Amino acid sequence: MPVVLYGCEAWSLTLREERKLRVFENMVLRRIFGTRRDEVTGECRRLHNEELNNFYSSRNIVRVIKSRRMRWAGYVARMGEKRGVYRVLVGKPEGKRPLGRPRWVDNIRTDLQEVRCGNVDWIGLAQDRDRWRTLVSAVMNLRVS
Repeated sequence: MPVVLYGCEAWSLTLREERKLRVFENMVLRRIFGTRRDEVTGECRRLHNEELNNFYSSRNIVRVIKSRRMRWAGYVARMGEKRGVYRVLVGKPEGKRPLGRPRWVDNIRTDLQEVRCGNVDWIGLAQDRDRWRTLVSAVMNLRVS
């Protein structure tokens, strides 16, 4: 998991990439847990996604990425305005970005909308560490289908 998630705080994921990550995670879990013998027919079969989720108690890989991204966003938002990372966060780049490619800040806003805080000034909200921590844990605990 640490190798796959290296630097995920700065990733700007599309829905297609999130789906590919979930497929990869399920593929790895199927390899780890192996096949199961069907009690009725006696044949070996692959595990279904629900069975994988029951065996594997850790959070979904997409949830982990989103919570780490939110934690990093709070850290950057609390930096001073003179820091380069903060200026990159709040700055508006010139030119056009590729079609369908969200900016990192757009991903933060959609993550906040999932926990029903989409219309809030999130940079101001991140100044309160306790409230921001509860938001990060709320993003981590959401169910993904």
